[in-house]
Amino acid sequence: MGLAARGALVRLRAMEPEDGEALWRWNHDAEVMRWMNDGYAESLARVSHRMENRAPATYGDVIYGVEVLADGRLVGLVRLRDAEPETGCAELDVYLGEKDSWGHGYATDAVRAMCRYGFDKMRLHKISLDVVTENHAARRVYEKVGFVEEGRLRKVFRRDGAWYDMIVMGLFEEELRDAAGS
Repeated sequence: MGLAARGALVRLRAMEPEDGEALWRWNHDAEVMRWMNDGYAESLARVSHRMENRAPATYGDVIYGVEVLADGRLVGLVRLRDAEPETGCAELDVYLGEKDSWGHGYATDAVRAMCRYGFDKMRLHKISLDVVTENHAARRVYEKVGFVEEGRLRKVFRRDGAWYDMIVMGLFEEELRDAAGS
């Protein structure tokens, strides 16, 4: 498996076809998908087919599995998408699907490692993301890494019959905080 980047707690590695089962399981867990755009349900066969036939990573779309260094277990994924070399900007997506991995610093470490990869390897100028206002855990992760709130999209995310705002956040290389917070 190809190693993309490494943090203090996790390594980012290429997604493999056999990761399809975990991805399918995570995408069908209501608690994991609570604050994410979950689209339509897919069969395990469809997810597996997509994983087997996934195009190689490109500058515009880089997705890596998040693996815990201590035990090599795949716990989530992180992605830089819609990257444009003309602007040096990309969008970040991340989620941890293994709920027993929540609260251990893996998401923060994965986001930090992926942002470092984006700035160093891809030569990005800025990384942006959107997060639902009520997703407090994700907002804490992004703030720890150095993301800054830039704006708000009003009532664009619907869950359980209610509409929520999305916060737009951005990060420049000089804002990226290391594990010590500097």
